[in-house]
Amino acid sequence: MKKIKWDLIFSSLEKWYEGISSDPSVSTVAQHYRRDPWAVLASTIISLRTKDDVTIAASGRLLEEAGTPLQLSLMKESAIEKLIYPAGFYRNKAASLKKIAGILIDQYSGKVPSSMDSLLALPGVGRKTANLVLNEAFDIDAVCVDIHVHRISNRCGWLSSRDPNETEMILREILPQKYWKRINFLLVLYGQKLCRPVSPYCSRCVINKYCSRNGIDHSR
Repeated sequence: MKKIKWDLIFSSLEKWYEGISSDPSVSTVAQHYRRDPWAVLASTIISLRTKDDVTIAASGRLLEEAGTPLQLSLMKESAIEKLIYPAGFYRNKAASLKKIAGILIDQYSGKVPSSMDSLLALPGVGRKTANLVLNEAFDIDAVCVDIHVHRISNRCGWLSSRDPNETEMILREILPQKYWKRINFLLVLYGQKLCRPVSPYCSRCVINKYCSRNGIDHSR
């Protein structure tokens, strides 16, 4: 198997990032709220299948009214829905947030747990959400794989997988741990701006020499 030049790939991505004026939505919220675990968890749930600008605005409205699990637990579900609308699946997310707040109060003294198993036991929390919370709120090395990381990793030929969960498990084996926290941050932005699902901007790609172009029929 061809050796993957991770150091060169990430140095190229980091240099490209220097010219970018925006960060992924959850990272933006995390920085604003000083890595508060509740803010990170809430914004991560809101962000699922939701555009960054909507996530940032909805998270801000929610956290202004419910900056702690206790404050949110006292709110009606309909009020939570109103605050996070028009985030995708806002009704389901409001229900999950309400349930999560109750669990955090009952089982964790109102604090967000910092273990994968405990996070996965919360309603509406999958591996992507749990890993992102571990990264952004607790500064724990974790491989967060969303659709961008999954697509780009397969497109470049770094691995071959069927879904994001499988991609995560493979990356945990082949990706140096020093890059675990950065891969999602960088590839989310790269997937949004250059390495798009359809007709990616291969002519402007800074890692094209490390890409196999798997599945690309047309590019710009």
